[in-house]
Amino acid sequence: MTEEYRKLVQTLIKDGYLKTSAIIEAFTAVDRADFVPDEHKDGAYTNAPLPIGHGQTISQPLTVAFMLELLEPNPGEKILDVGAGSGWTATLLAFILSKTKQFNRGTSDVQNIDTPNAGTSDVQKLLVVGIERIPELKNFAEKNISKYGCIEKGIVKLIRGDGSRGYKREAPYDKILAGAASDGDIPPAWRNQVKIGGRIVAPVGASVRVIDKLGKNNYNVKDYFGFSFVPLVRG
Repeated sequence: MTEEYRKLVQTLIKDGYLKTSAIIEAFTAVDRADFVPDEHKDGAYTNAPLPIGHGQTISQPLTVAFMLELLEPNPGEKILDVGAGSGWTATLLAFILSKTKQFNRGTSDVQNIDTPNAGTSDVQKLLVVGIERIPELKNFAEKNISKYGCIEKGIVKLIRGDGSRGYKREAPYDKILAGAASDGDIPPAWRNQVKIGGRIVAPVGASVRVIDKLGKNNYNVKDYFGFSFVPLVRG
């Protein structure tokens, strides 16, 4: 970790956006600069969104930290990441969900995975399903995530498609995280594809909405206002 990135992480901790040890460890292990286009590398450690092409951005670190803390990801869960973009969030989730003790950036190897197949196969349990509708960004995310070996190990799977439809083939999910804002309410597919007892964290307008699924048609909803996101494009 560079000194500049360490200062960013420490600021997020000091300001109360990073709280949970597993999420702090993920931020420390997964370098944001690995998910930023070359022309914007100089801004990788600023607390600001950055362009990644095609009108999309890699989210502000503060926002990513805030949403991950709300999501409360736990080891072994399967999570749908809608709007994979740069692949940064999917890789952070992979670190948290896999109980990883060491991420070897650049070696295509993730070690000490605590899953049923650990130690018996190079392919591990699928933990993160990412959806990205723009082909070029899907390729960009795959290239970035592969720096940490997550795709090769089978921990992360990327799909090109309409994120508003979720990805039924791998459903149900323990949790769903979205990085683009719905207008009015989240797509019905997300409610259908998250497990009872699961949680959805997604932007709606200028807020971050937390939806806990208490029963088949029973939800608890809470909004956190004051954010800005790219819009969720359907189709």
